[in-house]
Amino acid sequence: MKLWQKGKAAHQKVDHFTVGNDRSYDLALAAYDCIASSAHAQMLAKIGLLEQKEADQLSEILDKLKQKAEAGTFTIENEFEDMHSKIENVLTEELGDLGKKIHTARSRNDQVLVATHLYLKEEISTIKKTVIELFDLLMQLAEQHQKALLPGYTHLQVAMPSSFGMWFSAYAENLIDDVQFLNTAYSLADQNPLGSAAGFGSSFPINREFTTELLNFSTLKYNAVAAQMSRGKVEKTSAIALSMIGSTLAKFSMDICLYMSQDFNFISFPDDLTTGSSIMPHKKNPDIFELIRGKCNALQGLPNQLSLLTTNLPSGYHRELQLAKAPIIDGIQEIKACLEMLLFSLPNIEVSSNITDQKKYDYLFSVDTLNAEVQAGKPFRDAYRELGEAIEEGNYQPNRSVEHTHIGSIGNLGLREIRKKMEQIK
Repeated sequence: MKLWQKGKAAHQKVDHFTVGNDRSYDLALAAYDCIASSAHAQMLAKIGLLEQKEADQLSEILDKLKQKAEAGTFTIENEFEDMHSKIENVLTEELGDLGKKIHTARSRNDQVLVATHLYLKEEISTIKKTVIELFDLLMQLAEQHQKALLPGYTHLQVAMPSSFGMWFSAYAENLIDDVQFLNTAYSLADQNPLGSAAGFGSSFPINREFTTELLNFSTLKYNAVAAQMSRGKVEKTSAIALSMIGSTLAKFSMDICLYMSQDFNFISFPDDLTTGSSIMPHKKNPDIFELIRGKCNALQGLPNQLSLLTTNLPSGYHRELQLAKAPIIDGIQEIKACLEMLLFSLPNIEVSSNITDQKKYDYLFSVDTLNAEVQAGKPFRDAYRELGEAIEEGNYQPNRSVEHTHIGSIGNLGLREIRKKMEQIK
């Protein structure tokens, strides 16, 4: 069944190419299509195009379909082009001619738009909640390990003293920026496009403010053409937010892989969170974190993928916008899985002690030694030259006592202030 079909069916080859895997991705959106269709039915009753009893009958069936979609038992058979045609068919089978009235004053264009907006709002809220959980966990680990020193690196060369407290809370504070991107993506999705129809509005006297309120949108996408132009753009904005989280998680996972290696040996995880080798019995591989790194690096290309898909399209609907579904839905599932695995594994992280006591980290403290000379009155450039000569001649003796007091340093992490920043935006 195709809602656009008026007579002769399209060739089977054309049907297969144009539909593709769209049915499987529609399963993720079907519950939201039911929610929006119910609101649309209630609006049609409000303006007198349906009786209230008819709207309630439609809403009752739509609610049952929504529950099936949420439970994962809703199916879209091959004879249906998409979720819209399947849902309308069920309504018609259950309610006869009344089911055929559901499409009055709308198009599949604004149907999929509003379902996508509702889907993105809920998924962004879920991801945001999970990101905040990860933030809280990282802050707990920062507090727990704030005194444990860790070598800091620039150019992968030993640089200056850091700490596990600084390391954990650095990634926590980066997640605050990522939440800001999620907030922006949410605000764009929180605009009701329903009623834009095919992209030019309708001659029916529809009440778009009513559906906006029913669907819990904060505002309308008022201009019907602008509403259609949001197709692809709202997915891309959400993809940017996912890519920002992906950037943070990929870098953090890279650190973990590096720090778990025998040459570093800064951290470890229990055996059940690592994997082995088929021929090397000693191996404890950080496969979880390598996969998070890989998945999140791939996610950083998602905005570009969606940009290329939509970059030369004029206003109005075009069929390739259908192709925006798969990458954003897959991307959302990937970032959720990565966040879940970090929340599952990180509570079991084991931090090594007394790392910086090793002789190979002597030079880690050279800057602190230099700064002490400057504080004692020596000009910086003279102190720098003299200490450089001492290091070259093998006469440098490190002072491993670390006194860093400014906020954001290893001696004053500013954990309370970082928590306050998150509280202000979450």
